[in-house]
Amino acid sequence: MNWLSSLAPVTVGPGPVDDPGDPLIPPIEVDPNSVTPGVVGFLAIALVTIAAILLIIDMARRVRRVRYRGEVREQLEAERAEAALRAANPGASAAEGRVEGDEQDPRPVA
Repeated sequence: MNWLSSLAPVTVGPGPVDDPGDPLIPPIEVDPNSVTPGVVGFLAIALVTIAAILLIIDMARRVRRVRYRGEVREQLEAERAEAALRAANPGASAAEGRVEGDEQDPRPVA
């Protein structure tokens, strides 16, 4: 047996605080009204809840803004690539870049 196992309790069961028949430890008598969180506890939880809601709303706005910026960036890059392609081939039209059988689709093929 080592020194660490000697520190552990030998018996398993209710501790001395849980034993109602122990004359050395009287039962705890507490007024239930004095142990409630009260108005201060309610206000603290209400403030934490309001702060969490405001943070969630702010985070949603920021995520939406980042997504929109990404979409605009992709659109601008596509327009720049299209302009560069047109500058490289000034006589080419959008119809010349199509695949055969793609007459119904009005979008240019990149």
